[in-house]
Amino acid sequence: MNKRARFDDSSKAVVNFLKREVGEISTRSFANRLGALEDFVLRLGLLRKLERHEGCVNTVSFNAAGDVLVSGSDDKRVILWNWEAGKVKISFQSGHNNNVFQAKFMPYTDDRSIVTCAADGQVRHAQVLNGGRVETSLLGSHQGRAHKLAIEPGSPYIFYTCGEDGLVQRFDLRTGAAVELFTCQSVGNRAGYMSTVQLNAIAMDPRNPNLVVVAGSDEYARLYDIRKCGGEGSTDSGKPADCYCPPHLIGDEHVGITGLAFSELSELLVSYNDEYIYLFNRDMGLGPNPNAVSPVSLGSDTSEMGAEKVVNCTPQVYKGHRNCETVKGVNFFGPKCEYVISGSDCGRIFIWRKKGGELIRVMKADEDVVNCIEPHPHMTMLASSGIERDVKIWTPNSRHRATLPEKIEQNPKPRGWMHRLALPEEVMMQLFSLRRRRNSIPERGRENSTPTPNRDILELIMTFSNSNSDGPSDYNAGDASED
Repeated sequence: MNKRARFDDSSKAVVNFLKREVGEISTRSFANRLGALEDFVLRLGLLRKLERHEGCVNTVSFNAAGDVLVSGSDDKRVILWNWEAGKVKISFQSGHNNNVFQAKFMPYTDDRSIVTCAADGQVRHAQVLNGGRVETSLLGSHQGRAHKLAIEPGSPYIFYTCGEDGLVQRFDLRTGAAVELFTCQSVGNRAGYMSTVQLNAIAMDPRNPNLVVVAGSDEYARLYDIRKCGGEGSTDSGKPADCYCPPHLIGDEHVGITGLAFSELSELLVSYNDEYIYLFNRDMGLGPNPNAVSPVSLGSDTSEMGAEKVVNCTPQVYKGHRNCETVKGVNFFGPKCEYVISGSDCGRIFIWRKKGGELIRVMKADEDVVNCIEPHPHMTMLASSGIERDVKIWTPNSRHRATLPEKIEQNPKPRGWMHRLALPEEVMMQLFSLRRRRNSIPERGRENSTPTPNRDILELIMTFSNSNSDGPSDYNAGDASED
C-alpha cells in the first residue's frame, strides 16, 4: 500500500509556487499561503533596531502600505520611520504633556494625518504639511490617562478613544468635535465606590464598524453597538450589547484586561493581567447583563442548557507568558490571523497557533518587558517595543528553525494592581468621574438616584486611606508611564 507523502513547509512552498505558475492558484492566494507558513515564523530573527527615542516606546503601528512605521514614546515625541532603511522620515513633538501611549495613521490620507492619545488624557491630531512640517492640535481629553484609540475601518475621519475615566468618545476630524458616547460601568458595583471601569483597551470589529469593544479594570470585555450610544433620551445608551469573560474569572476581583484585538472573522482576543489570553467567538457572549449568568450555571451539566453552555462559553486559552507589570497589548499574526502574539514581563515575544493554542515560538526582545507587538499588514514581519528605547524589526531571516526553550511556563503572580488607588492624582481622577456622572443625571431623576455623590466620595476616600495603610503599591505609576 502506498503511503501518502508528508511535506514540510519548504516543500509546500515549492508546490504552491508551481501551482501559481501554471495558474492553479491566484497570486493573492499564493501570497497568503506563503505568509502563513509556520517555517517562516520559526525563522523570525532580528533585522534591525530603530533607535532615536529617549524614553520607553509605548506604541508602534504601520501605515496601510506597510512601508512606514509610526512610534510614540515617553519622550513625548512621535517618529515616522522608513523601517526598511532604518532611517527617520519625520520626528516631531506630539504636543502632549506626558508619555505618548498610542499613535496611528488615519487611512486614505497619504500618511499625513496621525492621531495620538497619552498619559495626560489628551487626544491630539497631527497633520504633516508640505516640506515635512507638522502641525498638532488638541481635539479633546479624558480625566485621567487615555491608553488606546480605535479607528473606524476605512474612514479617514472617525476614530474612538477610551480612558481611565471610563469614558468612550467619538471624534470626527471633519468637525474637530468630540462626542461622549458612554461611561463604562462595572457590573453589580463589585468594587464598592468605583462604579466606573477604568478602560485600558478599545477595538473595532473590522466586519462591522458599528461594533466596538472596550475593557479595563474588571473581568469583562464589553461589546457596544455605537448606534445605540450617545443619543439623547436613549434608554440603551451606555448598556453593552454583549459581555465576554471566561467562566472561571466571573467575579474575580484580582484580574483586569490590558489588551484587545479582533480577527478578520470577528473573533475577539482578550489579554488579562495576572492571567492568560483568551479567544472568544461571537456566540460565547454572556449577554448584556452578565450578573444573570453565574460561573456555577456555566459549568453545570444539570442545567437546562448544560452541555451547550459549556461548549459555547469556553474560549481557547493561550498560556506561557506573564502579564503582571504593564498594560500589554495582544494581536493576531498571519495573512488570515493564523497565530496569536503577545509580549511578556520576561522580555520575550510569545507566538501561539490560534487553532489549538499551542506555543510554537519564544523570542528574546527586551531586557525588561515587551509591551507592543505589531504585525506588518502584508508580510511575515513584526515590530516590537517595550521598556528599552528602541523599536525592533523582526523578519524570517534565520538560516535555522528555532526550537522552544526548555523552561517557558510563567505562573502569573496575582496582585490586582489595576484595582489599587495609591496616588492622589488617581483619587482626583475618580472624583472627576463621579462629578461627570452626577452632572449627567437628569434633574428630575436626581432626587431618587442612589448612591448619592457624597456617599460615593466618602467611600472613595476611605478606600484610598486603606490602600495606603497596606504598604507600598505594586503599581509603579511614578512617571505615569505605560511601562
